[in-house]
Amino acid sequence: MTSIAADAAAGTAPRPEAQRRVLAVLVSSQILSGAGLAAGVTVGALLAQDMLGSTDLAGLPSALFTAGSALAAVAVGRISQARGRRPGLAAGYLTGAVGSAGVIAAAVADSPVLLFIALFLYGAGTATNLQARYAGADLAAPAHRARAVSTVLVATTLGGVVGPNLAAPTGSLARHLGIPALAGPFLLAGVAYALAALVLTVWLRPDPLLLARSLDLRQPTEASPARTGGPGLIPGSLTMILTQLVMVAIMTMTPVHMHDHGHGTAASGLVIAIHVGAMYLPSPLTGRLVDRHGSKTVAVASGLTLLAAGITAAVAPEDSVAVLALALALLGLGWNLGLVSGTSMITDAVPLATRAKTQGTVDVAIAIAGATGGLSSGVVVAAAGYPVLALTGGVLALAILPAIAADASNR
Repeated sequence: MTSIAADAAAGTAPRPEAQRRVLAVLVSSQILSGAGLAAGVTVGALLAQDMLGSTDLAGLPSALFTAGSALAAVAVGRISQARGRRPGLAAGYLTGAVGSAGVIAAAVADSPVLLFIALFLYGAGTATNLQARYAGADLAAPAHRARAVSTVLVATTLGGVVGPNLAAPTGSLARHLGIPALAGPFLLAGVAYALAALVLTVWLRPDPLLLARSLDLRQPTEASPARTGGPGLIPGSLTMILTQLVMVAIMTMTPVHMHDHGHGTAASGLVIAIHVGAMYLPSPLTGRLVDRHGSKTVAVASGLTLLAAGITAAVAPEDSVAVLALALALLGLGWNLGLVSGTSMITDAVPLATRAKTQGTVDVAIAIAGATGGLSSGVVVAAAGYPVLALTGGVLALAILPAIAADASNR
């Protein structure tokens, strides 16, 4: 660590060695944060439904923690821009840990207002989990950026898959501690986010963004797609915005839909675990596809996959966990294709001097899209049913195709 930092100061830092270290630390923190991320996805809507006694607002928790992630994306982006990735990401995870503790306190006090405030803070963990993917690309060679992003994303899989399946055990632990069972997964989330912050604070040295800037200043003639500026910014942003909106809307209401048709927490936890696995596990393959075939081709595949997910969820028999699991797996895969391809477009389009700030701004738009999807999902299901929500989301995802086509025609 000290050797790399000293080499960086001298302008001779071994980029591959530093990148390997950065990826190792990010992988460790993402495994932890994945477990924290999964808690709200698994039981957030059910907890709100239980406290409010209404399905209409069951999508509100998802809307709140995605809205909270919008504010956190700005903060993490600005802190990273000014001081580096390490303080920015650590601050985001610590805020998520505080939000998790707040959710537990709200459940104990049976206070919906406190629950909503805590979920807003909890959203910082979601934003930080996504912002970490950019840190993986800071030191990566342009031809391997998508693979670097995918390495960070896939690390979330272990925690993300294990987390939902601990819903029942953590619920039992919560009951023993005098806490409502549905708040149990947030015990796991608080510990996981706090540990992720600790890992980054102690070991993410040298800071990848600061080191990348140092190397960039010392190599002004180095060719890089990022220096061409801008062309991929709009299609990359639109791809991630649409995939986030559709994914959050359908994902949020799936546990509620299953609960309303007699499925238990274990069944919905399994479906969400499969979904989260599909969100992150294909990342290495997606990264290679982007590096080999181009980000826009993979973005188009994302829209088509999300359409298939929406159709499958819409026609799934109410008593079939298997078909719903397939639909949520396709939903996760479509999101993954969109996120990796969109991230690659954004990273290639923005220079290092303004990269973190721009990435944070883009993630704000993504978070707002997620909040919109989460908030509207409960209303749509209450008014028209889950199949209508799923089918509408799938059709909406097709808007990615004209966005990519329009950008290609302008070149």
